Amino acid sequence: MTDYPGDTPPTPSGVPTPSAPPPTVPPAPAPPGVAPSTVPVDGPRAAVLAVREEIGKVVVGQEGVLSGLITALLVRGHVLLEGVPGVAKTLIVKALARSLDLDFKRVQFTPDLMPSDVTGQLVLDPGTDFGMRFREGPIFTNLFLADEINRTPPKTQSALLEAMEERQVTVEGAARPLADPFVVVATQNPVEQEGTYPLPEAQLDRFLFKLLVGYPSFDQEVAILDRHHRGLDPHDIEAAGVRPVATAADLIAGRREVDAVEVAPTVQQYVVALCRATRELAAVEVGVSPRGAAAMLHAAKAWAWLSGRAYVTPDEVKAVAKPTLRHRLVIRPELELEGTTADGVLDGLLASVPAPR
Repeated sequence: MTDYPGDTPPTPSGVPTPSAPPPTVPPAPAPPGVAPSTVPVDGPRAAVLAVREEIGKVVVGQEGVLSGLITALLVRGHVLLEGVPGVAKTLIVKALARSLDLDFKRVQFTPDLMPSDVTGQLVLDPGTDFGMRFREGPIFTNLFLADEINRTPPKTQSALLEAMEERQVTVEGAARPLADPFVVVATQNPVEQEGTYPLPEAQLDRFLFKLLVGYPSFDQEVAILDRHHRGLDPHDIEAAGVRPVATAADLIAGRREVDAVEVAPTVQQYVVALCRATRELAAVEVGVSPRGAAAMLHAAKAWAWLSGRAYVTPDEVKAVAKPTLRHRLVIRPELELEGTTADGVLDGLLASVPAPR
């Protein structure tokens, strides 16, 4: 189960990945006034797409989740992964950091975790002029994994707000910039809710995507067992052969190309129409904010670039709509009890809001 309908970004050779479904929608023509163009197969795009194949050495399936993580890295977005334990959420993030040669840190969020355990703190150091020095917390990294983020109280959850929005940490009045790239990937378990603290809407809105990590298919699960039978240790990705195939420089170069992707006025209007429609639905208490609309625009540009196009079509907007918007909708409680879901609401919107031709 993937979060993205339609085609998946091709590999550097230009051929869709073997596990990806064939394209269901033919490529749309370039927007009016924009010459048809494609993104070169080589360069930063080739390096970024090589990451997919490298992670495949230790992760079977989950192509949609992996594509979402790569898309988020390209637009400096953060990702919330939701799935039951044991579906390779942590493994995907560790392998992603390894294949991109990024610094990676993981923190297990627990009820007794303090904000300073994440951001860092001043400690005694007699060797300094003032007897104090700042000891950086694990947030000072490239890829920060907040494991089971909903198991820690709001005070500690909020320690991530400044880091996610402004990419800095303020301690004792001094702002300390974080690394570039810097991305937060948080996980949460959708089943076991006892002793958890649901993320507030203000923090959910900081995440570019909410990706659902589902169970593998029958054949994929057989392949997973076969790898374990042959000695795969998911805790040792280096021994499994995962190596760096791209760098932070490739990501930065890819971001520049993503920024240059064209978006026709009609496609921008389509993004706005979808987001405004969420605010008018009887089933929704709180709709998508302008920040959510901007997030969908940037995600669509990155998805078009990964697909080899230098312009955005309505298909890219539809492809990223659910992961970008599902966590930004607040469904009315009485309807949620009856089974109404954010994904169901978005399915109805995508079917009813006319897309530009």
